[in-house]
Amino acid sequence: MRVQVTTSRCNRFSILFIGQHPLVLVAEQSNEGLKAHCDGCGELLSAPCFTCIHCNYHLHKQCAEAPLYLHNHPLHSKHSGAGLFLRRGPYPRDLKVYGCALCKEKCNMFFYLCRECYFSIDIKCAQLSSSFKFSQLSKHDIHEHPLTFIESPMAIDVFKRFSCSWCHEPLTDATYFCSTCPSFIIHKKCLDELPTEINHPSHHIHPLFLHSSDRNHFCNLCQKEHSGAFYGCSLYHFNINLECALLRSIVEDKSRHQHPLTLFWRQDSFICDAYGTEGNYISYICSTCCTIVHKKCISLPRIIKFSRHDHCIFHKHFLQTRELTRKDCKICFNEVKLDRGSYSCRRPGCNYVVHVNCVLEDARLYKVIEDEKQCEELEEKSMQSSIIRIIEVNEAGEATKIEHFSHRHCLVLADKLEEEIDRKCDRCMLPISNIFYYCSECPFFLHKTCAELPIIKQHWFHQSNAYLNSDSFKKCYFCSQYSSGFFYRIRGYMDMCTRCAEVADIIECEGHQHFLFFDFKCKEKCNGCGERCQYGAFRCGKCRFALDFGCLTLPHSALHKIDEHKLKLTYHDDKEQSYCDICEQYRDPSFWKVEGFPECSRCGKFCQEEIFKCKESTCDYIVHCKCPGLYH
Repeated sequence: MRVQVTTSRCNRFSILFIGQHPLVLVAEQSNEGLKAHCDGCGELLSAPCFTCIHCNYHLHKQCAEAPLYLHNHPLHSKHSGAGLFLRRGPYPRDLKVYGCALCKEKCNMFFYLCRECYFSIDIKCAQLSSSFKFSQLSKHDIHEHPLTFIESPMAIDVFKRFSCSWCHEPLTDATYFCSTCPSFIIHKKCLDELPTEINHPSHHIHPLFLHSSDRNHFCNLCQKEHSGAFYGCSLYHFNINLECALLRSIVEDKSRHQHPLTLFWRQDSFICDAYGTEGNYISYICSTCCTIVHKKCISLPRIIKFSRHDHCIFHKHFLQTRELTRKDCKICFNEVKLDRGSYSCRRPGCNYVVHVNCVLEDARLYKVIEDEKQCEELEEKSMQSSIIRIIEVNEAGEATKIEHFSHRHCLVLADKLEEEIDRKCDRCMLPISNIFYYCSECPFFLHKTCAELPIIKQHWFHQSNAYLNSDSFKKCYFCSQYSSGFFYRIRGYMDMCTRCAEVADIIECEGHQHFLFFDFKCKEKCNGCGERCQYGAFRCGKCRFALDFGCLTLPHSALHKIDEHKLKLTYHDDKEQSYCDICEQYRDPSFWKVEGFPECSRCGKFCQEEIFKCKESTCDYIVHCKCPGLYH
């Protein structure tokens, strides 16, 4: 591998989009290095490319040197004066970015955005479309938005994944597509030859006529509001959308289901075996499996990587289990019916299972996996240690001398400090008390567990990778605590301290009797501090109890300069009126507080361990279990 450091425009790019370290140009790459993917376009990495040796971040040279601004893009002439600006993936709550105008996907790669109308196109499609000539945008009565014409769609790889929304055949001929509507893409011949009258099996009584209206219409088949053209019967007020008017009678896709699915038009309510919810009118049936599914469920992804679970999970129409115990969804904690569709983990001993609608509710939290081999690649990537190189090992196989990404000198393994001094771990800022690594050239210490943290973490809060960073930062995005230790950076702007990074999405808390799970939609007041939870909270499924990240990660005890003793976290106060000893302001007794530990009546030291206390309520006698003289 040949590497050279560059100070070109790419490093200015890295400061804007990565905000961590300069990028290094790799001119030639080994076969092993080619397994990585570009964080800009998502494609397999190839040299020449730019990489960050600290946080395993990679960019193709073409992606790294992409212009920060595009003027007069052929797919968006409406606001050509405003231009398109390069951005790094939609933010977690960026609801106005609907997906790439060309490939229709909303993914985590770089994309260009129009600030006037939120038109967006990812960097891969932008590079492609800028070199490929599209015809001028044209308005057609059949659709509410302008349409783009392309004479040879198969010349562009992204169009090979689509089919005509009218005849459902591949896009081999001249095609129109809408850059605003993800589902509207149609052959020119289909659009030109669209019949004005059809006889449809869902409405035998009268023929349906083609209508064009500026007002929305309700489709009686898919039960949704639509805009643009539709077929309808004015006598019975029966309307169907163009997409529903001519559905495929047989669908074969073995990557989704092993048998063909047959269209069933009967107007009856049913429970979808793939989704577990009610449907009517349009359904597809599998006579081999005796299953019935929604129209939209024939394309459910078979494998997904969900951010809230370590392994890939697979879709099944029903769960086979020898256990008689109830299965609860790990998201909503309601029962998962064994004879209904769900996603579950295949790993032996892993009983993770979730409802389909729960796991697919937020597209920011899952990634579709096309091949099972991708699951292995994702797991390998998440296992990359922050230890760059192991120099020496002992007889037990432990690494006794290492190179770590966060320090310029080698680190040596030890199990005790030579001097009785107060040393803290430079990662978690907690005292060094067990086995650790230290630097012999300067005062730098890491707990062994801290030194072995993964350089890349797939945190459950978001599907995108979180990268370990050793640069100083001021405030954690999640708990709002200040720190100078390590942190993970998510989406390029959310800094998460390692304490928050270790918190699971389902957790027990000493301040509450039930399990808490993280609910992204929770806006309740935090029961710890009383503040409104802005970005979700850890919520109880049995009662109205919620905690934000800050209160959940509070230490159980702490030292403060106003008191010589340790203060312990207390979850309830029986006093009617309480005042803070520092600011002397009124404190709500229903919220959490910190109070001092009681002193032992025998030795005078404060009690953090097990104690004996007099059973008489008027007696304040307290003594350590280890102290002599327990009777009085």
